Amino acid sequence: MKTTFIKSTACTLALLLALPFATAFAQSSNSLSVQEAQQIAEDAYIYGLPIVMNYAIMNEYCVDKNSGQYKAPFNTIFNEARVFTYKDTAVVTPNSDTPYSMIWLDLRAEPMVISVPAVEKKRYYSVQLIDGNTYNYGYIGSRATGVGAGSYLVVGPDWKGDTPAGIKKVFQSTTPFALTVFRTQLFSADDMSNVLKVQAGYKAQQLSAFLNQPAPPAAPKIDFLPATTSGIKANFYEYLDAALQFVPVTSENKDIRTKLASIGIGPGKTFEFKDLSLEHQAAVLLAMKEGDGKVDEYLSKGAKDINGWAIGSLFGDRAFYNGDWLKRAAAAKGGIYGNDGIEAMYPMTRIDVTGKTLDGSKHNYTLTFAAGKLPPVNAFWSVTMYDGKSQLLIQNPINRYLINSPMLPNMKTNADGSLTIYIQKESPGADKESNWLPAPDGPIYLVMRLYWPKTEAPSILPAGAGSWNPPGIVQAK
Repeated sequence: MKTTFIKSTACTLALLLALPFATAFAQSSNSLSVQEAQQIAEDAYIYGLPIVMNYAIMNEYCVDKNSGQYKAPFNTIFNEARVFTYKDTAVVTPNSDTPYSMIWLDLRAEPMVISVPAVEKKRYYSVQLIDGNTYNYGYIGSRATGVGAGSYLVVGPDWKGDTPAGIKKVFQSTTPFALTVFRTQLFSADDMSNVLKVQAGYKAQQLSAFLNQPAPPAAPKIDFLPATTSGIKANFYEYLDAALQFVPVTSENKDIRTKLASIGIGPGKTFEFKDLSLEHQAAVLLAMKEGDGKVDEYLSKGAKDINGWAIGSLFGDRAFYNGDWLKRAAAAKGGIYGNDGIEAMYPMTRIDVTGKTLDGSKHNYTLTFAAGKLPPVNAFWSVTMYDGKSQLLIQNPINRYLINSPMLPNMKTNADGSLTIYIQKESPGADKESNWLPAPDGPIYLVMRLYWPKTEAPSILPAGAGSWNPPGIVQAK
């Protein structure tokens, strides 16, 4: 599941964030220089961005029943009997390949058991375990654990104990609240009934229920600070204070958390609106602008440019990031909840092969895979279209948001065996419509997804240095 939410300029973002930050920043001025506090403010943005994004999404998905994006309460699996469309706006750059199932785990009282059914070998599925730090702390599924049925224990950061009977593996979250995302491959529209059968086999229960034992006392009710994804810009530091209550201090984040506390950011802190001196205002503006700029720069340079596609691997577990907060922030802004490279690779582009910005209001484009050079995967691949400004799926006359490998039997190949995808806002004509990927009337953002990429040549792995490269987008003549 991929997402970004900030499309305004860094300066505008900073203006929106300045006032909520004012009190803490002003309080710090007695012990820290303006320059020191400004640097910590920048660090706070970079460290806090993924945590705040995750907190806001959690609120919309399982806390606020009136959010318009609500799925289910904590510890309850929600199955989507459909793929995502332009109407889904809480998480942007969404995968529209696979119907989702998801559950937001509350691990405070006791661990949870995730059970999966046996799944036919040809149908890819994955269960991605993501904690409040946005670490991918484990996987269940076709690649990771095979297609057999099984039960797996998910525990919170403080849990210690032996593996109970009947449990295949234990996964430990670094936070007490954690998201679990199930992806189940859909071959075609008339395959949905089969997907529903697989989803019906996904189960989640507390460990005590799994063991037929009395349940421990329930965890205390939490009055979460209301948060929305659209409100992140204006409430960043309030959201960060609220979210950090549920992110324990660890060896990796101890130093940054101490810095944040020095300017009044942390669990239990609150902000009030206060006037700042012009000097303080300028410092806050610059801090936010610099932080956002560094995240953008990492996104643009942290991946290798191959034929206009940015190819890299930004997602992983706690050890993968190892305190690299800039990499983690770039991953979240580029597409929160993305998979580890070994599970899925995400080449993405906003430019054609010559480096010019893709714009559906000005040009038509093509993407051609040479004969025998389709993306090398063990599962399947797709190319998904997004609006270049919002990074949401776009409404279009044929309700097609992507081209993927299950569609190949109904697509037309060229005389030389190559496959051309037509990327444009208007139909390329009835004879080419099977290969049409509708584009927005404006900036284009394309994401290619390679699920369970092959590791033997040809392969996109290792990221940015593989033996297979995606072809560039070409402006149609």
